[in-house]
Amino acid sequence: MRISEKRSYAADIAALVRGKFSPDILKEKIEDFHENDIADAFAEMTAAERQRLYRILEPQTMADVFSYVDDSVLTGYLKEMDTGALAQVLSYLDADQTVDFLKTLGKKERDGLISLMDRSKKQEVALLSTFDEDEIGSRMTTDFITVPKTSTVPEAMRALISEAADKDNIQTLYAVNPDGTYYGALDLKDLITARKEDDFERLITTSYPYVYAREEIDACLEWIKDYSEDSIPVLDDTNHIVGILTAPEVTDIVDSELGEDYAKLGGLSAEEDLKEPLRESVKKRLPWLIILLLLGMVVSSVVGLFEHVVAQVTVLMLFQSMVLDMAGNVGTQSLAVTIRVLMDDTVKPRQKLSLIWKEGRIGLLNGLLLGSASFVLAGLYLHFVKAQAFPMAFTISACIAIALLIAMFVSALVGTVVPIFFKKVGVDPAVASGPLITTLNDLTAVVAYYGLAWILLINVMHY
Repeated sequence: MRISEKRSYAADIAALVRGKFSPDILKEKIEDFHENDIADAFAEMTAAERQRLYRILEPQTMADVFSYVDDSVLTGYLKEMDTGALAQVLSYLDADQTVDFLKTLGKKERDGLISLMDRSKKQEVALLSTFDEDEIGSRMTTDFITVPKTSTVPEAMRALISEAADKDNIQTLYAVNPDGTYYGALDLKDLITARKEDDFERLITTSYPYVYAREEIDACLEWIKDYSEDSIPVLDDTNHIVGILTAPEVTDIVDSELGEDYAKLGGLSAEEDLKEPLRESVKKRLPWLIILLLLGMVVSSVVGLFEHVVAQVTVLMLFQSMVLDMAGNVGTQSLAVTIRVLMDDTVKPRQKLSLIWKEGRIGLLNGLLLGSASFVLAGLYLHFVKAQAFPMAFTISACIAIALLIAMFVSALVGTVVPIFFKKVGVDPAVASGPLITTLNDLTAVVAYYGLAWILLINVMHY
């Protein structure tokens, strides 16, 4: 029901824009809709129709609408605007979105737009531009309110009222020392409900979390997620507040990091989107594919060493894919569990050893259960379907069962140890991707499977 309503709003808005209304009437009708609905309607319109809206809506309203537009298409919409109107909209847009857009422009065009912005926006853009993309400062906003810790309750209320009209993030206020350094935070509700004679400093929480602008996002993301605050202050190296990290921004960061980790687990060097050029997608996928190709050639070479085994016992080929697939599945499961554990930077070495021990036992137990099942089922299949003699059928199924046990046990250990090792040497553990782990486990499974067949079937049974 919600989906159909949302689509009807988008269609209604697009129909209004295509109508013959005067600018004033169209503006009045469009502003009756929520900004999110207007943003959804952009996809239903042509560039010329969107430009009609750009001309009639206020810059602040357009900025509110653009806050609901996906980043992947926002740049395209902004580039449809005239330079003067664009500069006004960018002055109201979140600073991090403004900075991201300016980075897509040439120097001359970028400098021209910045020159048209108001002074406070210029300073904000200049500040955020000094941070690398992987630093906390690149994701903060300067939309916050500070109050001296030496204030009285009435003084703090007057400071709030004077700034609230120009600020969106007023749920949490930040107290500063006389030298401007960060002291603590207080909730808006506590200030509103306080009596004028109350001690203002007692309203301040000095244990409130904070981060530094130069900290890397990956290094403190897990720590930030532990708190459910609506915003967290961001400090410079001298402990002055330079911005805040809002809850929606934290959510975006988490989504982005999970997307990157998922991409790496899939053997990509970075995350992709639907609008990415073909060349860029190929560039991201090719490095890992080359590595996996080389590893695959190693696996094929190892299989070649057992060519005489396959030639003498061709029925072994029937179960090769089963042993290899099970090894890959177990390794991928252990890898997923391990990466999730390693996301917590507080995990101690002893806990990592405990994880290895646990995953090894899980792989061993699953190997015993599935190996036993395969011993019986494969033996019966070889005897009744492939007409193998009863002793030979179950000798082959024993090779399958033991190889499956070894492969699953080793795969569980590899899927756990490899990402832990990568983390230890300073490499993102997600780089220990599913395809890489699977290829390493294929190597183990091939050696175990054909090695056992060579020993039991050829050297012992003289098949």
